[in-house]
Amino acid sequence: MADRLLMMHEPLTLSEYQRRSQRTDNFPQSDDDGIDPLLGPLLGLAGEIGTLLASYKKRLRDGVAYELFGDNVAEELGDILWYTANVADKAGLSLDEIARRNLAKTADRWPARGGESPKRRKLSEHFDAGLSRKHQLPRTFAVTIRPTASDGPEPLIEVIWNGKRVADNLGDNTYDDSGYRYHDAFHLANAAVLGWSPVARNKIFDCKRPEGTMADTVEDGGRAIVIEEAIAAFMFAYARQHNFLEDVRHLDYHALKTFQTFTAGLEVAQRHLWEVEQAVLQGFDAWRQLRENKGGDLRGDLAARKLTYAPLA
Repeated sequence: MADRLLMMHEPLTLSEYQRRSQRTDNFPQSDDDGIDPLLGPLLGLAGEIGTLLASYKKRLRDGVAYELFGDNVAEELGDILWYTANVADKAGLSLDEIARRNLAKTADRWPARGGESPKRRKLSEHFDAGLSRKHQLPRTFAVTIRPTASDGPEPLIEVIWNGKRVADNLGDNTYDDSGYRYHDAFHLANAAVLGWSPVARNKIFDCKRPEGTMADTVEDGGRAIVIEEAIAAFMFAYARQHNFLEDVRHLDYHALKTFQTFTAGLEVAQRHLWEVEQAVLQGFDAWRQLRENKGGDLRGDLAARKLTYAPLA
């Protein structure tokens, strides 16, 4: 009895719990009998989650009269932990390592509590810090996107920066009036929020890194441009299935992971997924207003990670 009480109060790491919990593992340890060793603990895990939900159902029904709710939740969570450790052990995984990876994943996906308005980005945190101004993304910018004359079958827009027309006149290049011609909003959001946009560097701001450097070749070259355009097309298709992200506060994790997969090996891979999410949401907020008002001014602030819209004067 004394040993049991001591065990209940001594410090316990996840790895030690995983090791000790296997002493009470009575499931098959191999598939010699044609039974996958993972089957038992996985079914047990599902069952315990169901029991936890049933306990919560009782709480909804009985309210404060259900005095054992806390004790039951603790017991069910303990059983869930046991089955989780069992699955991890049979899969050759460490609970300690799983916990570390999960903390890293959640920190990447979500800002710290109260961190929806992150601190201003420091000068040293820009990818092109230390370069001359002509090789830097402008730290603040105002870009005008407005309709222009079209000789073809679809309406066109032009992009104005510093009083000059830049980039190419764009149409939707779709059979319907999709509004994709305003998609430079996505590139400008990437520039403002992530401090990254090979398209904006090349086509709008003309601020590529010094010629002949690896950064010019890898980060500002043709492959990086194609990757960013592919991401824009993917996010547009995704947003089209979600009312173009109107009133949407968070993106599906798989959409953000697609961005991460496309940009692996590029400098923007250093940015958190929650920053990527903000770039996409701000880009579509600007895009919707451009489409609705047939143009407008987009103002970016890289230190504040912000892209905002203003109507044409």
